[in-house]
Amino acid sequence: MKRFLLVITALVLVAGAQAQTIAREAFKQDIRRSANNYQAYPDKNLPKLTPAPEGYKPFFMNHYGRHGSRWLISPKDYTVPVEQLTKGERNGKLTKRGKDVLAACRTMLEASNQRLGELSDIGAEQHQRIARRMVENFPEIWEGEAHVDARSTVVIRCILSMLNETDMLKSLNPNLRITTDASEHDMYYMNYHDTVATAAQRAARPAINEFRDKLFSPKDLDKKLGKITSRLFTDKKFVRDSIDSYDFVMRLFDVVSNMQSHHDFENIDLYTGVFTVDDATDIWTYNNARWYIYSGNTPLTSHTGPLAHRHLLRNFIEAADVAIASGTNSATLRFGHESVVLPMVCLMGLNGMDYETTCLESLADNWRSYEVFPMAANIQMAYYRKTGSDDILVKILLNEHEATLPIATDCAPYYHWKDVRAHFMSRIDEPNKTTD
Repeated sequence: MKRFLLVITALVLVAGAQAQTIAREAFKQDIRRSANNYQAYPDKNLPKLTPAPEGYKPFFMNHYGRHGSRWLISPKDYTVPVEQLTKGERNGKLTKRGKDVLAACRTMLEASNQRLGELSDIGAEQHQRIARRMVENFPEIWEGEAHVDARSTVVIRCILSMLNETDMLKSLNPNLRITTDASEHDMYYMNYHDTVATAAQRAARPAINEFRDKLFSPKDLDKKLGKITSRLFTDKKFVRDSIDSYDFVMRLFDVVSNMQSHHDFENIDLYTGVFTVDDATDIWTYNNARWYIYSGNTPLTSHTGPLAHRHLLRNFIEAADVAIASGTNSATLRFGHESVVLPMVCLMGLNGMDYETTCLESLADNWRSYEVFPMAANIQMAYYRKTGSDDILVKILLNEHEATLPIATDCAPYYHWKDVRAHFMSRIDEPNKTTD
């Protein structure tokens, strides 16, 4: 029996190591991707879009976008690293790298004063650039006196993200008729809090805790944390006695990751000499599994994470129906959060993100959250019509890359709207996957 358990444990560890391979290679190329939902919007070298079939012109945009890069939300994210490193400074226990990191963290703490959760300078620019490319990619949608209905959640960083996009659109075409709104009235679909989904996520916590303990066994965790803290502190005993290593390391990783959200800090590299690619991969792997529990199409939560946002998907369908019937060019823009973008992508089934599993050890080979929800993440659905035809085509962009759906098409990356609409309705009405 003991031998059997050892074999099973070995298989689990091998599966976990293999599951991290794709992510580790990505982080070798750019370790900032391990920031996951703190990653700055990757808009350099965007691919050229596939031209529409002959005769088809875009006339409507259906959209949901996350706010741009922001300051961290919890004050402890900034205070804990400074407090812990200051203990080392007072006792003469910091390495040269530790002193450099403390100086940078103090600067970040001071700069964050009364700005927690707010949109950053880079965050504003991300939305300005996205708006400009929307017009470049789909000029017919924004011609003449097209109506743009823009709505935001009631959070200020989302409102400012919306205004940065709409201001850019208006500057490119002053004749646009733009309406903006941010109201609790729309929160039932813009950022719905589903009590059944929340309860299911709570019930799944043992699974994520078990995965965490497999990834970071107590002995292994101490070893891994010790490697990181030894790059900052000179005395292992001092760290054991005086530093809350887990809280310190995790919050420091968030601060380091989020420095790419600010022009004043984006070129300061605190990864080097503190977090290796392996460190970043381990932290991301756990975070990826946590996000899968919250947002993914998993039996561990009875699939409630994506379905909790069925009201938003229904709003997409209804907005498209209205736009198609109107015969005029228009756009419906919505601005919210990554906690909506990610499950919405899973509900739609974009790029295979509706992947279904209970095995968190192999998850990262099939489902990687950093590919979906960087800062300013967005879903763009462009609708096309052709004179003399009732057949509406649609192309979906995820972060301005052409996305796939799990349905057949004879004109990829374009899909027939009637097929997409039926697919979306089936996801909303799917049996045995109910929420409140």
